Amino acid sequence: MGLHEKHEYFVSWEELHRATRELARRQLPAEQWRGVIAVSRGGLVPGAIIARELNLRVVESVCVRSYAHQTQSAEPEMLKDISCTEDGAGFLVVDDLVDTGNTLRFLRKRLPKAKFITVYAKPEGLPLVDEYEADIDQNTWIHFPWDMHLHYVDPLAGEDR
Repeated sequence: MGLHEKHEYFVSWEELHRATRELARRQLPAEQWRGVIAVSRGGLVPGAIIARELNLRVVESVCVRSYAHQTQSAEPEMLKDISCTEDGAGFLVVDDLVDTGNTLRFLRKRLPKAKFITVYAKPEGLPLVDEYEADIDQNTWIHFPWDMHLHYVDPLAGEDR
């Protein structure tokens, strides 16, 4: 593979659910957590699954803009802060993916005592995440199920003759 060659990885709902449940299992016992802070938007679905699996009722979202037209902007921007905690103690901050780590680096300043977990992790972002489920190459673009449509695909041999 060339140095600048990009790859794509398509994640199904089933795969995302399985990986997120496994990540949740590793956060047991649930009693150690006060709640979940989902990083909007990618962390919303995994955050809901983790909250369900750990039977946590306090679920909040933090809204950060860090991607602009599929490239990361220089500095993330806080669009909506959280009010459930001052420093993150007892909370799981959940995102779908840590890529370069810019978003989590930004949120660690705001929530220094939280535990940061992601379903997927790329090498550049690994130092910013406390736990994750699956490794992804840095040059792979992940397509999550909420970004895709299911539709009919023609057979390889073409239509019926």
